[in-house]
Amino acid sequence: MPNAKDRRMKFKMTYTLLTILSLFGLTSCGQKSITIPKEFVETVPPKAGSPEWYPLNYSQNEFGVKIVDGKLEIKKMDEVNKCELNISNGKLIGVNRGEWGGTLTFVSIDTTKSKVEIKRGNIKFIFTFKDKIYFIEGLAHMGYSGGAIFELDTTDNRFTYSKLVDFDDAPEAFTIYEDKFLIATHERFYVVKDFMKELIFQDTFWSSLYPNSIAVLDDKNVFLGMRSGIVKLDLTTKTLKFYKNDK
Repeated sequence: MPNAKDRRMKFKMTYTLLTILSLFGLTSCGQKSITIPKEFVETVPPKAGSPEWYPLNYSQNEFGVKIVDGKLEIKKMDEVNKCELNISNGKLIGVNRGEWGGTLTFVSIDTTKSKVEIKRGNIKFIFTFKDKIYFIEGLAHMGYSGGAIFELDTTDNRFTYSKLVDFDDAPEAFTIYEDKFLIATHERFYVVKDFMKELIFQDTFWSSLYPNSIAVLDDKNVFLGMRSGIVKLDLTTKTLKFYKNDK
């Protein structure tokens, strides 16, 4: 029959084992993971302009990403050159025609009133954030690439805007995650918080692969949809993985 010392030792070992298992279980439950569809194959990101890159650029397949119920959804997308935002007295409409320009206009719910042209430019996104209205402009054409975030003021039914953040590269895809803006530009990736930008990736292989969407599970699982495939970003380690689709 075990003596008291043996019983105490056995109790300590059992307690330690249960603690370890409990911590392991909590850690496992807290981990998040995303399943990448098998038709998207992890591939070494090619250098922009290289022979391996050109087939990606010439592809007709544009893939968009979205997180739905904690799962990654990937769908083929068509080009989008218009964005809209409903406000209390009408609708804001942004148009982006690339090298042929674009506009930001307001259309009133009062059909007797003419539409108002607020600004000329390539309008990519119109959105609200903390009860204010913003829009993002961007263009990549020939040797130029750039854009900006603007705040739009509609006080007293007048439209004025102010530039808040400048980009040296054209914004292509955008989302809001927690209190931050995530912006994939023509060949870079930024995090914007309190309208201060932080450059996370630059001179990326996705130059001219046109990111079109951003889906976020957490800081370690940020996905970009683009031409020829998707990219997984880890913002904590500042690393990326490219998943190519050849179909």
